[in-house]
Amino acid sequence: MHDDRTLVEARLRRVLDERIRPAVYPESVPLEVAVWHAPDEPVPVAEGLAAPVGPIAAGARWGAPWGTSWFRVTGTVPEAWAGKTVEALLDLGFDENMPGFQCEGLVYRPDGTPVKGLNPRNQWVRIGAPVEGGEEVRLHIEAASNPVILDYHPFRPTQLGDKETAGSEPQYRLERMDLAVFDETVWQLVIDLEVLGELMAELPVESARRWDLLRAVERALDAVDLQNVNGTAAAARARLEGVLAEPAVPSAHHISAVGHAHIDSAWLWPLRETVRKVARTTSNMTALIEDEPDFVFAMSQAQQWAWVKEHRPEVWARVKKAVAEGRFVPAGGMWVESDTNMPGSEAMARQFVHGKRFFLDEFGIENDEAWLPDTFGFAAGLPQIIKAAGSKWLLTQKISWSQTNKFPHHTFRWEGIDGTRIFTHFPPVDTYNCSMKGSEIAHAARNFKDKGVARHSLAPTGWGDGGGGTTREMIAKAARLRDLEGSATVAWETPAKFFEQAEAEYPDPPVWVGELYLELHRATLTSQAKTKQGNRRSEHLLREAELWAATAAVRTGFPYPYEELDRIWKTVLLHQFHDILPGSSIAWVHREARKTYEKVAEELNGVIDAAQRALAGEGTTPLVFNSAPHTRDGVPAGGARTPAVGGECALVPRADGGYVMENGRLRVEIDAHGLVVSAFDLAADRETVAPGRPANLLQLHPDFPNMWDAWDVDEFYRNTVTDLVDADEIAPGEDGVSVRIVRTFGASRVTQVLSLAPGEWRLDIDTEVDWHETEKFLKLAFPLDVHAERYASETQFGHFFRPTHTNTSWEAAKFEACNHRFVHMEEPGWGVAVVNDSTYGHDVTRTVRDDGGTTTTVRVSLLRAPRFPDPETDQGVHRFRHALVPGAGIGDAVREGWRINVPERKVTGGREVTPLLAVTQDAVVVTAVKLADDGSGDVVVRFHESRGGRTRATLKAGFEVAAVSVTDLLERPLADAREPAVDGDRITLSLRPFELVTLRLRRA
Repeated sequence: MHDDRTLVEARLRRVLDERIRPAVYPESVPLEVAVWHAPDEPVPVAEGLAAPVGPIAAGARWGAPWGTSWFRVTGTVPEAWAGKTVEALLDLGFDENMPGFQCEGLVYRPDGTPVKGLNPRNQWVRIGAPVEGGEEVRLHIEAASNPVILDYHPFRPTQLGDKETAGSEPQYRLERMDLAVFDETVWQLVIDLEVLGELMAELPVESARRWDLLRAVERALDAVDLQNVNGTAAAARARLEGVLAEPAVPSAHHISAVGHAHIDSAWLWPLRETVRKVARTTSNMTALIEDEPDFVFAMSQAQQWAWVKEHRPEVWARVKKAVAEGRFVPAGGMWVESDTNMPGSEAMARQFVHGKRFFLDEFGIENDEAWLPDTFGFAAGLPQIIKAAGSKWLLTQKISWSQTNKFPHHTFRWEGIDGTRIFTHFPPVDTYNCSMKGSEIAHAARNFKDKGVARHSLAPTGWGDGGGGTTREMIAKAARLRDLEGSATVAWETPAKFFEQAEAEYPDPPVWVGELYLELHRATLTSQAKTKQGNRRSEHLLREAELWAATAAVRTGFPYPYEELDRIWKTVLLHQFHDILPGSSIAWVHREARKTYEKVAEELNGVIDAAQRALAGEGTTPLVFNSAPHTRDGVPAGGARTPAVGGECALVPRADGGYVMENGRLRVEIDAHGLVVSAFDLAADRETVAPGRPANLLQLHPDFPNMWDAWDVDEFYRNTVTDLVDADEIAPGEDGVSVRIVRTFGASRVTQVLSLAPGEWRLDIDTEVDWHETEKFLKLAFPLDVHAERYASETQFGHFFRPTHTNTSWEAAKFEACNHRFVHMEEPGWGVAVVNDSTYGHDVTRTVRDDGGTTTTVRVSLLRAPRFPDPETDQGVHRFRHALVPGAGIGDAVREGWRINVPERKVTGGREVTPLLAVTQDAVVVTAVKLADDGSGDVVVRFHESRGGRTRATLKAGFEVAAVSVTDLLERPLADAREPAVDGDRITLSLRPFELVTLRLRRA
């Protein structure tokens, strides 16, 4: 029996490959082809259609990297083909890899109407079914010669990732460009045999069903005349009807297939190419919807929908029609499928604000699900944000990529830092590019961890990453798997229908508390430092611009820049996409991102400056504007006053070399190597730095992960480390009270300035790195004399705790983790914070010293130097700001994190500025003050409890309040919200730990 099975399977493979599949197109004639190569960037469609063309033949090379070529194909359908189905086969030089990672095309009719996209798994264009014979065929192809960047084994550094370095060598060879007869019976036979052969391979050897399938396949192959496949295909199909008609058992796992094409908004291609990828994919999907009555396609990322609307109005019209029919589904309710670890609180909220509002405005559709199949882990603050946006479900697949621990659930409730729970699903198919293979369907059913209490899962079905989407072959396979013995059942269903079914059958699933940490791609917290700095600074500039523009609008009639702020927010949100902000895109993407962030900063600084000058009025009095959410140096949050007189700092030489700095609160000793050997809290009579372990220690590691260069740092990197202790220079800084340290190593140079803030418990560390290393990882270490089993990392709208120990594999796997503005650890009554202005990655380790004490070391990740996909990653000059804050409680960590990220602004004017909105409780942090998006002039304020405790706070408005409502993130009143107490211009309310609140205040 074993030999029979093996022989039949081998026979099936060969007959399919060599006889049946080639017979799908039994007759063909060549098309005439001509081409025009656009000289630079893509041109408008009308220009491409009208451009002069020259002849080109199959076999000719074409396509400089990132170029665009317009092919014109013409021909005549032979008269002898009358009554047959005819298709054009247009092979631009595809290989057998996934669509989206090589050349692509979009086919147009002569009038400019898009027909469909071309890719390796979708090379056909229907001409007629049936044809009359004699029809003239004329098609145009906008072909993109995007180079192949991804080569899995191994990743190879390449200059192809930027148009400026890619050269002009043609990348592709034009292949088949024919008219051909399409034999649907043979095509259907291919699908029959593939489905049964794939199912047969997944069934147990002893299964009777497996042997029934094997014998049926054998009988069908016997019916095929290998010299006349087209004439015998119907007879072969007839021998399969019985086994294809056997229904699934009632307990079979059920898969909701959702048509899908995960399109990275930028990755191994630039943003401008994604615009075209979306057009190609949506053209194909709307065509499939017209042809296939059961098919449902879902597309996330409102930005991509907006691109179709702006750049391809003809495709947009087809999309709108399919949406109205309920077949083309807006999914996810976010502007892009963003990273969720690094975006700040307000930015994460605005992903949902702008995404959901786009779908509401365009289609009247409210998204109930967050759709993030490919994001690299999920921050613990996200559930509350999803709920506050009016959504209730989350889908992701990426956690299945974790290398160490297998996640214990596929359907569960995810609990965030404030206690909010979100119904969450991880598709057990373990891919967001399901192609309806039998192996995928069987894996989903076997892998599903919630058997016995649930039997529904979801399969995102279609080629993705670079686009492509669902194919007619996938739809045909799904039709056979709808109710087939031995298989899970499959039906095309919307995300909402899946979640409704899954939640109904599993009303009390298990709960997972805290972050959903991806045990992979940890280096994305550090790669491409300038992109991360641009994001962080843009987030804070947007907060400042909204705050001061709203204050000036209420106080002076300043014109609030609604459209400008809306546009800039969308730009910043786009660049939080999960391959841009994480630093895993090609060089072109990050080069453009740096320019974009520079422009964003220029525009926002212009808004801030204009609003502050309107508020300050005419005059020469020096004023300090405080944009941070806490009072600072006598200046209230959101206000401006004349600057206070600063305190004093002293700098004296140290007996053993180096310097001692003191400001009345801290005494810091810097040794002759420029290392911090003491940071003494004078009030607490307490040392911060662990004995024998200097702080401000730069450490260099080799960094060559096993795979995924820009994405990964593997734990073995720690096995080798070089402490950078040699200083070329250590001297007083220009102000006379700071210390300047210069070090060189390899081809790189570091300059640091260490200073004490007058009257503050804070050691400021300004680091400039001229970085020219390759495959290295640079860390900045702070060994602390603190015994702590856990530490806090800031995340969206609060913080959460990670252990400092490695008791289990789950804890050990978190050897590189994310924070926002601070990490904090403490013993009862005394703590330490390390704050930053633009870094995210860090690690925390704990050791026991010979004296019995514990050293807890915080290391900030500064720079990496991977060579793929950008071979010049992070080369050049970078500047980072950090601060060590001894004696800090969690509230101090919050405050100092804001201080280092939102510096004071100095303006001269004629009047001080009182806050538009002031909060009486320091634990309550205001993340946004703005005018309502609807242009009503209402004032919107968003805030949260920041310390993890309950509090009662009063908000004082600097204007007369007519009404107050608690709203969701989209500024819509919440019917079930706790009403705040209102007394004139004072609004009082109680907050739970980390509770997020948005208030809308109507002015009298």
